[in-house]
Amino acid sequence: MIREVNVSDITAAVKAACQEIAFDYSPDILKKLHEAKDAEPGIRSQAAMEMLEENAKIASEERIPICQDTGLVTVWIHAGQELHFAGGSVKEAVQEGVRQAYTESHLRASVVSDPLFERINTKDNTPAVVYFDITEGDQVRIELTAKGFGSENMSRIKMLKPAEGLEGVKDFVLETIRLAGPNACPPMIVGVGIGGTFDYSAYLSKRALLRKLDDGNADERYRKLEEELLEAANRLMIGPMGLHGVTTALSVKIETAPTHIAGLPCAVNICCHACRHKEVVL
Repeated sequence: MIREVNVSDITAAVKAACQEIAFDYSPDILKKLHEAKDAEPGIRSQAAMEMLEENAKIASEERIPICQDTGLVTVWIHAGQELHFAGGSVKEAVQEGVRQAYTESHLRASVVSDPLFERINTKDNTPAVVYFDITEGDQVRIELTAKGFGSENMSRIKMLKPAEGLEGVKDFVLETIRLAGPNACPPMIVGVGIGGTFDYSAYLSKRALLRKLDDGNADERYRKLEEELLEAANRLMIGPMGLHGVTTALSVKIETAPTHIAGLPCAVNICCHACRHKEVVL
C-alpha cells in the first residue's frame, strides 16, 4: 500500500521548524549552557554565560530571534520509498515553507541570489539548500538547520595525506577551532567529517551538528576521539564569547565514511552555541 503525502504538509512542517528554531534553544543545549556557566572560574566568562541564558529566555518568551543572523536554511528530506508525494513539487514546497516562516515571523532575510557579482537579497531567505535521499518505509523525515555565517565562515576542509593519520586530524581540528576564536560566538559546537571525498566530508561535518550533545559516536574509537578533542579545545581557553574561560566548545561530533586509499579528507564545520536544528517526521 502506497501512502500519499501532500506537499502542503511539507511546507507546514518546514515553516513551523524554521520558526521554532529561530526562537527556542534545544533543551540539551540549554542544559549544557547552564552546567558550563557553573564551571566557569572567571567573572567575565561566567557573566557571558549568564547573558546567553538570559538571551535564550527573552527570545523564547517574547518570540524574537535568538540571534540577528537567522541563518541560511539547510533541509534534508528523507523520503520513504513506499510513499507518493501529491499536490505539486516537493522542492518548491520546502522553499515555500522557508519563505513563509521568514516573511511572516519577520526573520532577517540573508540570502543573495548571485554569490559574486550582483549579490541582490532575495528578501525571503530562499533558496534554502535541500538534500534528498530515499529510505525504507512510508514516512518522511525532515531535518532542518538554520546556520549563521559568523560560524560558517570559520569552517575549513583539508585533504590530508593518509600518512598524517590521527595526529593530522587532531591538529587540523584544533587549529580550526583556534583560528575561529571569538568569531564563531563560542562556546562552539564542532562537527567533523572524516573520509569520503572532498565534498562528502564537508557534508558529513554539517550532518554531525544535527546530533544531540550527549549523543556520542557509536564507534568507541571515534567517541573517545570526540571526548579528547573537546577537552583539548577547552584547554585553548578561548572561552564564552571569546572572553577566556574553560568552555570554548560544548561538544565535538564526528561522522565518518569510507574513502580512497590515497586520501584522508577532513572537514570541520564550526557552529555557534545556539546550533539551531529540528527534526520532524510525517
